[in-house]
Amino acid sequence: MTLVPEPGAAAAAAPDVAAAPDATAAPDAVDLIMAKRDGRVLTDGDIRWLIDAYTGGRVADEQMSAMSMAIFFRGLQPAELRTWTDAMIASGQRLDLSSVPAPTVDKHSTGGVGDKVSLILAPLVASCGAAVPQLSGRGLGHTGGTLDKLEAIPGWRAGLSAREFVHLLSTVGCVICAAGADLAPADRKLYALRDVTGTVESIPLIASSIMSKKIAEGTQSLVLDVKVGSGAFMRELDRARELARTMVRLGTESGVRTTALLTSMDTPLGRAVGNAVEVAEAVGVLSGTGPADLVTVTLELAREMLSLAGIEADPAVALADGSALAKWREMIAGQDGDPDAALPAAAHSLLVRAPESGWLRRLDALAVGTAAWRLGAGRARKEDPVSAAAGVICLAKPGERVQDGQPLLELRADDAARFGRAVEALDGGIEIGEQQPVLGPAVIERIA
Repeated sequence: MTLVPEPGAAAAAAPDVAAAPDATAAPDAVDLIMAKRDGRVLTDGDIRWLIDAYTGGRVADEQMSAMSMAIFFRGLQPAELRTWTDAMIASGQRLDLSSVPAPTVDKHSTGGVGDKVSLILAPLVASCGAAVPQLSGRGLGHTGGTLDKLEAIPGWRAGLSAREFVHLLSTVGCVICAAGADLAPADRKLYALRDVTGTVESIPLIASSIMSKKIAEGTQSLVLDVKVGSGAFMRELDRARELARTMVRLGTESGVRTTALLTSMDTPLGRAVGNAVEVAEAVGVLSGTGPADLVTVTLELAREMLSLAGIEADPAVALADGSALAKWREMIAGQDGDPDAALPAAAHSLLVRAPESGWLRRLDALAVGTAAWRLGAGRARKEDPVSAAAGVICLAKPGERVQDGQPLLELRADDAARFGRAVEALDGGIEIGEQQPVLGPAVIERIA
């Protein structure tokens, strides 16, 4: 694989908002902040200069913080957002996957609780004939990270060279690994800034962050899994729909075939929440068994990916005949992991029991995700370690009838002292009632 540098962003003519009389002068960060603060549209030159100058250290963090807040309140017009995203891509290198013989298609999830879909999806879609290049990340807060989960497998490594990446993609057909530092470095700086300035929820900034990395990755097609619900980044359907449409437009305008599925995240996906426990559940699905909600979401995403890649194949058959599981083993071994090794097991466990009999009406995803985080499965800061063995097993799910005293959840931890705060996180997150709940669909809507 060849890493192709993007052309540098040339200094543009001074925008209308600039006060300097010299029409050839570079823009001024303060002028641009004030322009966006007042609701004015930034020119392509303004934006390209700003991103390039910030990446190169010529615009200070406090200035970009002010710009992020101005964008939070004023937004970006579609043309501004397109240029903003392009400039973020141009801040680093863009991968060239043209030597990969199979059509390339990736999937990105906005994150949720128990979302181990990528672990299943990459080998599943690859077993049907596509090449799946997944550059993934680590978890933060109550949402898990794909790399953290895979690192529970003895020997598996997330860091690959460009040569290893393209070799595995061309031979195995699927790779899940960490993105290199040269991929959209502007996003790395902006992401950290947004996290400490209260601007994380800005849809233009979310969309440009996700899509700059995915477009720079070089995939031909992309399916977005936009989670909706209490355990998701987007809790409201209208906001999730807006984010999905924004990202689909950015991908399409950049020449990447892009669609999105809105999927439910009010309840943990599947029954396992953590790292090793999610790997075990993913292997179960690949072996032909698994929770219905997890299987449904995975198959719908797989069908969408194969459709974009132009491949006529039924992923359900690949699950049933063992080819997806064989591809999983090949993918793990290709990154030095041992697919036969025992996964880490927690030293301590605690059962959370039903306080009464009735229908389990609600098992809040945020509450369960926070409990898993407090057990050690997640991190508060990027540099924090995570426990491979910690997590939560959902022994019952909404729509099931439970008895007084019946185990609902099994908490697992390396340190028993963590159980207290984990149980506190579950307070108010479990609802049992006399009426059977009406459950919504796992896949809510498709956006293209």
